[in-house]
Amino acid sequence: MTIFCIADDFCKTFIETINKNVLPGPSDRKIRNKPCKMSDIEVITIMTCFHLSGVRNFKAFDTGDVQTRLQEEFPVTVSYNRFVELSQKAIIPMVLMLQTLCNDKCTGITFIDSTALKVSNSRRIGQHKVFKGFAERGHCSVGYFYGFKHHIIINEKGELINFAMTKGNKHDADHDLIMQLTKRLFGKLYGDKGYLSKSLFEKLFFQGVHLVTKIRKNMKNCLMSLKDKIMLRKRATIECVNDELKNICQIEHSRHRCFKNFIANTVSALIAYCFLPKKPSLKVDFKYSNQLSL
Repeated sequence: MTIFCIADDFCKTFIETINKNVLPGPSDRKIRNKPCKMSDIEVITIMTCFHLSGVRNFKAFDTGDVQTRLQEEFPVTVSYNRFVELSQKAIIPMVLMLQTLCNDKCTGITFIDSTALKVSNSRRIGQHKVFKGFAERGHCSVGYFYGFKHHIIINEKGELINFAMTKGNKHDADHDLIMQLTKRLFGKLYGDKGYLSKSLFEKLFFQGVHLVTKIRKNMKNCLMSLKDKIMLRKRATIECVNDELKNICQIEHSRHRCFKNFIANTVSALIAYCFLPKKPSLKVDFKYSNQLSL
């Protein structure tokens, strides 16, 4: 019920905004605007509930749960093939809704990390055609993979602040990507050694973000406050978030048949994570101010 109410409030505002800013068409041409049997609100709610249900197969969830157990909540349903088409149509509202759920979550303590989203087994890369031109071979801490990289930023409460999807060969410390992800941030940003870059540190510092990472063995040691050392040890919190995204919200699987379905599944999984009742979090007794000091 909570998911449906939030989706309903957002979609009403979204439709009103679209109708106000839509360009008028030719006066002699009729525009077909017949409503679908299922609205975007119902589609978003069903896809979010699927990622929270624990069911691994969406077709089984649609035919076994939505059309039987949830018949009172969704009296008018469509076939599985038609629902897949409607989910592709609802991608833009889902992305904008996710952005609204992530707004104003920065507390001054944030963590950044990336994780691999495999779309094919390594032995089938040569014959994989679904994501040809989109996915690329990449490397992560567990080895080589074929697919995409999912970049996320969270606060100490485990709440999602920002996210991005890139090809698998994208470097974690790409300047354009990091600057885009950290637009709404302030305070401390903790990352692993993959984000170690002097030029990136300087750019973020002038933006009001203090990037804190560990150093490599061949680098000179630098002074670091005790608070930063403690928070770097607690950086594994974001690894727990990635684990929940993959094993609870099912953000990763290799059964996609088109790129649009992949985007719809990824965005709805992130929305489902925002509604999890309990997220990996830290108890922090100290607060960072907006002003940074050298």
